[in-house]
Amino acid sequence: MLLPTRAYPTPLHPQSRGPSPHGLASRSRARPSPSGAALPAACPSRAAPAVAAPASARPRAYRAKESDRGGPAAASTYPAARRHVEGEGDKGTETVARWRPGRKARQSAQVPTSARRSGLECREAAELGDHVACPLPRSPRTAMLRLGPLAAAGRWLPAGPRLGLLCLAAGPVSFSRSWPPRPVGDCGLLHRQVRPAAGSATGGRGLALKTPKGTRDHPPAHTALRDRLLAAVVACFKRHGAAAIDTPVLELRETLMGKYGEDAKLIYELQDQGGELLALRYDLTVPFARYLAMNKITNMKRYHIAKVYRRDNPATTRGRYREFYQCDFDIAGQFDPMIPDAECLKIVHEILSDLQLGDFLIKVNDRRILNGVFAVCGIPESKFLTTCSTVDKLDRMPWEEVRSEMVGEKGLSPEAADRIGEYVQLHGGLDLIERLLQDPKLSQNKLAKEGLGDMKLLFEYLTLFGITGQISFDLSLARGLDYYTGVIFEAVLLQQENDHVEEPVSVGSVAGGGRYDGLVGMFDPKGRKVPCVGVSIGIERIFSILEQRVQASGEKVRTTETQVLVATPQKHLLAARLKLICELWDAGIKAEMLYKKDPKLLKQLQYCEDTGIPLAVIVGEQELTDGVIKLRNVATREEVDIPREKLVDEIRRRLEP
Repeated sequence: MLLPTRAYPTPLHPQSRGPSPHGLASRSRARPSPSGAALPAACPSRAAPAVAAPASARPRAYRAKESDRGGPAAASTYPAARRHVEGEGDKGTETVARWRPGRKARQSAQVPTSARRSGLECREAAELGDHVACPLPRSPRTAMLRLGPLAAAGRWLPAGPRLGLLCLAAGPVSFSRSWPPRPVGDCGLLHRQVRPAAGSATGGRGLALKTPKGTRDHPPAHTALRDRLLAAVVACFKRHGAAAIDTPVLELRETLMGKYGEDAKLIYELQDQGGELLALRYDLTVPFARYLAMNKITNMKRYHIAKVYRRDNPATTRGRYREFYQCDFDIAGQFDPMIPDAECLKIVHEILSDLQLGDFLIKVNDRRILNGVFAVCGIPESKFLTTCSTVDKLDRMPWEEVRSEMVGEKGLSPEAADRIGEYVQLHGGLDLIERLLQDPKLSQNKLAKEGLGDMKLLFEYLTLFGITGQISFDLSLARGLDYYTGVIFEAVLLQQENDHVEEPVSVGSVAGGGRYDGLVGMFDPKGRKVPCVGVSIGIERIFSILEQRVQASGEKVRTTETQVLVATPQKHLLAARLKLICELWDAGIKAEMLYKKDPKLLKQLQYCEDTGIPLAVIVGEQELTDGVIKLRNVATREEVDIPREKLVDEIRRRLEP
């Protein structure tokens, strides 16, 4: 490490021992550098005029490797720097200087020695990479950088075209540049790049603490409410015999592309990672189809609950986020028509009824019927998918705007758009299906006839399930995803039943799904198809409704499942508490205690009331003497003495529903 040396008034040049052209000298010997070259301890002040230095007077240079400099040029020579210190402690000044490569003028600057104390930040930052600049607050006159382990290792950092002094030493390394002056408040490149990272460990100075757009944190109360919601959904899936699977959040980009129509632009694509082009999963259906094809599975009933990602415009008030949970139930395999489809609709009805979200409606349609409508209206088959995506907007746009998009953007004739409008604005039940079967145009189309026949069969099964009161055959339902091939359905809430809110919460659809018989075959090398039908529950949108309902009602959501709090009324009873709570844990009872040696009994009981713990067991000196435990009902404040050996059984009895 370079030690400070005193300046002597004799005007000698540091190497030649002759007169110095800059009027400063040092009688101390040069210190060795990490690579063996000598570093003179004294160097001239910047206050002196810059003059050409003789070649014999220049300090020895260090040579850096090409890889260390980070550039394609051949190895370059960097000159050593010299230091000169005047004064004592933090009140002195330090002069640092160097000859820049390819230039004759020498640069130097005077830096307060107190600035050396902040060199730790520079050394920590320098360990993160090779490209660094000065992170210290810079005055109009000077700045300094100190490097630690990198300098000790003999490595060089690229200084850049406008960087001033750069030097290498066994200890702190300094450089300076005072011209041209920076704007007020500009502390240099490294200050802008590294300072926020360093600030995160020292209070987050300059760091914007926020979640990315379309995402949010879930505090304990929200998480507990969401877990309760997911538990109800999972219970329904298990009731229908589904097994759980999980797939990676990352998929190959080629796996996802070409499956979502115009919504493909919402896929989060990632940069090249080790030769693989990846993307975040858009839904759980395509990964399931890939899973079936990859493992050669032809028959399966599964559910999957996980997060998916869409680069959409978020609407948090409507429960629309860029990161959100999906709860999928799917049936894969060759079965008789419409039986699995009817069960999926029954599952949607059960979940929405169990959650008591208010009135809802499940819309159903069939892609074959839609394609038949497009065909009889004179739409070319190449425009079926794009026209279908436009029709899918009828739930949020009036027909006039949808028609305008068909004509202006999709290139349909006004007459064809009007003929489509005559069909897609129809909705009803079995009576509408019968009427369309008698339609002279649709009855002549093979696809439409097949779709209407299956739709009639589906309504017969739904009648047996007793849920047709919440089912509507709606020809405006299109579901914009490309992989649907048959029945499609979507559940929407009609009105939020909440007397505490003046306006009902509008969250759009809360479930959707359909049949996709050709998706698995797109991944199979031999094109073997596995018919599939499934439904996805929009858990985030449902959660937004329940969250606002809880806030409006003032209901307090428990964030823990603790059943018993172990308390003591006197001091010096920590050992008794620890022994008793261990007995409860070993018996499978969820128990807590306060992390203080001698907590006050009132605070312990108040903690029970604040967190919703139903029972408290109190062990004091008298209870230890009598061999009993006082069991307290927190809600009623009733207390009874229970023999210690019967405490576990009594707690279990009281906790039974």
